[in-house]
Amino acid sequence: MGYIYNMKTVRAAMIGDVVGEIGLEALEAKLPAIIKEHRVDFAVVNGENVADGFGMTETAFRRILAAGADVVTSGNHVWEKRDFLLVLDNEERVLRPANYPADSPGLGCARIVKNGIIWITINLQGREFMSAIDCPFRCFDSLLNSMTGTASETHSLMTDSAISFPLILVDFHAESTREKEALGHYLDGRASLIVGTHTHVQTADQRILPKGAAYITDLGMTGITDSVIGMDPKICLDRVRKQVLYRMEIAGKSGAENSGTETADVQGVIAEIDADTGKAISIKRI
Repeated sequence: MGYIYNMKTVRAAMIGDVVGEIGLEALEAKLPAIIKEHRVDFAVVNGENVADGFGMTETAFRRILAAGADVVTSGNHVWEKRDFLLVLDNEERVLRPANYPADSPGLGCARIVKNGIIWITINLQGREFMSAIDCPFRCFDSLLNSMTGTASETHSLMTDSAISFPLILVDFHAESTREKEALGHYLDGRASLIVGTHTHVQTADQRILPKGAAYITDLGMTGITDSVIGMDPKICLDRVRKQVLYRMEIAGKSGAENSGTETADVQGVIAEIDADTGKAISIKRI
């Protein structure tokens, strides 16, 4: 779909899981150009795999922000680096999934005003084939109710519109395609952009849902595409063939097979949103 540029539309970019140093370098090299070329007003990047494939560090988090991200989301690997838990507790622009217990470090929702627009980013995690944490569907309802006083099935956020109509972006970090699509339909009409992360393989089902939300099942990843979800193919093959849980390493990492020959891509989506209604006009894959 093409973009329809006018005073009432804004553009949001959401970028798939950054995998390792190579993925981070690709993000730093390419995200500023993506933001400029597509006139992106707000960018969200999933960074949960940036630190050698598992978790985040404060340095990597700040590099993602410096590359152009307004908010950094995560998922089940956000707990891997214990030093990062302090960052989760002290930085409003990095999120962990909101449906972990309330006393877990960090927050699952960020409300940021940028250029007169209220952007609300919500990070959720799925439960099918993953940890048995709180229900992401009910968690969204609770968050929406706490922010606006309503959990209705319509996009009724005008109660928070002193500056503008709030626009809600959702990163759903989940394994199951069924669960992702179900959440998309559940949030349709209440969120502007709903994306899946975690599986690292970009899907081709980007679309506008019946009530106006832009949706894609998985953003893909930011890392080496000639890999297995960003990881060294030989190690991954040994894991599945021998059923031995060898520790995975980033594809292209020094010492890994074919090191230095791979190229890294940035994957994600850009959605154009009507700032007056919160409804998406278009969604395009990167």
